[in-house]
Amino acid sequence: MANLRVHRVAEQMKKEMSDIIEHRLKDPRVGFVTVTGVDVTGDLQEATVFVSILGDKDKQAATLEGLNKAKGFIRSEIGKRIRLRKTPDIQFKADHSIEYGTHIDKLISDLHRRNES
Repeated sequence: MANLRVHRVAEQMKKEMSDIIEHRLKDPRVGFVTVTGVDVTGDLQEATVFVSILGDKDKQAATLEGLNKAKGFIRSEIGKRIRLRKTPDIQFKADHSIEYGTHIDKLISDLHRRNES
C-alpha cells in the first residue's frame, strides 16, 4: 500500500515538475529540459529528479546549476500543488540514457551500412 503511494507521489511530482520548469522558471541558464523520472524515498522525505538536458556539456552544467539554484522555488511550488505533510527535498541528476540510446542507434546504423557495402 505504501509502495503504491510512493509511486503515485513520484508520478505526480514528475508531472508538476515538468510544468514548473517549462512555464514558471525564468532562469536563462535553464535550457530545454525534460523530466525523465522521479525517485521518491519510502518516507517521502527526498526526491531525486532525473532530467535530460539538450545541449553540450557546458549547457548541461549551466542548466543543472540553474535548477539547483531554483530548488527552493520549485519545492515551494510542488508543495502548493501536491498535498503532503512535508514536501520532499529535491536533488537533480542528469539522465544520460537518451544520449546513450542515440549513441547505440548510431553504432547499429554504422554496422548495418558496413554490412550492406
